[in-house]
Amino acid sequence: MSDGPMPVLGRLTRLSPRDVWPHEAHSFTPWLLNNVDVLSDLLGMDLALDVAEHPVGGFSLDLMGRDETTGEVVIVENQLETSDHGHLGQILTYAAGTDPTTIVWVAASFRAEHRAAIDWLNARTDEATRFFAVELGVVRIGQSDPAPSFRLVAQPNDWEKTVRAATSQAEATGKQILYRAFWSRWIDVVKADRPGWSRARRAPRDSWFTMTAGITGATYFTSFTRGGLSSELVFESPDADVNLGRFQALKAKQAEMEQAYGLALDWQELPDRKLTRVADYLPDADVSSEENWNQYVDWLLDRQTRLRKALAAVGGVPAP
Repeated sequence: MSDGPMPVLGRLTRLSPRDVWPHEAHSFTPWLLNNVDVLSDLLGMDLALDVAEHPVGGFSLDLMGRDETTGEVVIVENQLETSDHGHLGQILTYAAGTDPTTIVWVAASFRAEHRAAIDWLNARTDEATRFFAVELGVVRIGQSDPAPSFRLVAQPNDWEKTVRAATSQAEATGKQILYRAFWSRWIDVVKADRPGWSRARRAPRDSWFTMTAGITGATYFTSFTRGGLSSELVFESPDADVNLGRFQALKAKQAEMEQAYGLALDWQELPDRKLTRVADYLPDADVSSEENWNQYVDWLLDRQTRLRKALAAVGGVPAP
């Protein structure tokens, strides 16, 4: 016996990527550059892709950028057909020429031997090198607009790499273990309390952790510095004039921004450097003081929340 009317469901149809993007370089690569969040969500990274057709010797890499959480280089090679040996060779050539941490191969489908090759590379390389194979699909429900459907078919085994790295001399000394543990705690808090801030799943072993400000060339930094712990908005476009222009435009609204922030901010034009920043500091904070980590995390959450609120109050990141 039915408890109510039968639901009306559409039928899912799979399309060929070529039906949506006729040309790899002229249509798919620009689309991915402008819709990087689709790939970011799949990989669990805050990706910033800002270079298309990057030259590597006599070849042209499709996309290059970075993981904004760690600052590490990311390269992406696209293929709107089934994977082939030529593109496998290309990604290795591009990796040698750009020294990335993350290598992403996107294809319409992957042959079993190419998935095996990516798995082999992940097993044989160190923790600082990661290969992903991403299968590109396109779906439609009824007469709806086509939608991308990305699927990971090969990825690093982070657990194995983490265990292997933990036994190495490089990982077992210094503050790297402490930094990774602290940022892991910070990522857990961000995911629970501010899930829109970061897609990061993997904590860096550096003294800093970054999050996108939603626009190229602007980044939220949290960092252990010589003076303590910092919460920052950094303008770091490759163009120093863009960074200076954004900084000066924001500083013209200093009173309004600090009123919304609730405290004074440290405005750093940094004339001897390309970047500029607006910051706040917790003096004398040290990652080695594990008993204070909860206090540090609470302080970062408070200051980063204030910073975003203050930036919104003055209209966001100024245009270049």
